Amino acid sequence: QVQLVESGGGLVQAGGSLRLSCAASGSFFSIIGMGWYRQAPGKECELVAGAEYGDSVTGRFTMSRDNAKNTVYLQMNSLKPEDTAVYYCAAEALLDMDGSPVDYWGQGTQVTVSS
Repeated sequence: QVQLVESGGGLVQAGGSLRLSCAASGSFFSIIGMGWYRQAPGKECELVAGAEYGDSVTGRFTMSRDNAKNTVYLQMNSLKPEDTAVYYCAAEALLDMDGSPVDYWGQGTQVTVSS
């Protein structure tokens, strides 16, 4: 099993920055990929960063990964009120060498951008 713990959310003014972190722990063979999604009230969950960036965040958000720590980061700059959402970390993991990939999600962290 894989546990994902996010941190770094909070309240920030428009134009500000936040850095989210997501650390993977547990018993697994390897983490294949990690990424970030978000869901705003009344809206569908959308990709923020993974194999590619969401259109609305390209040029403002940067994802990085520390493989040694199984941790992924999301640096969010030039934040806008429309970036307000719950941000979720996701990971695709192999629990053993011969198994199939399994998807895991974190509990989410709230990001609120005030105008």
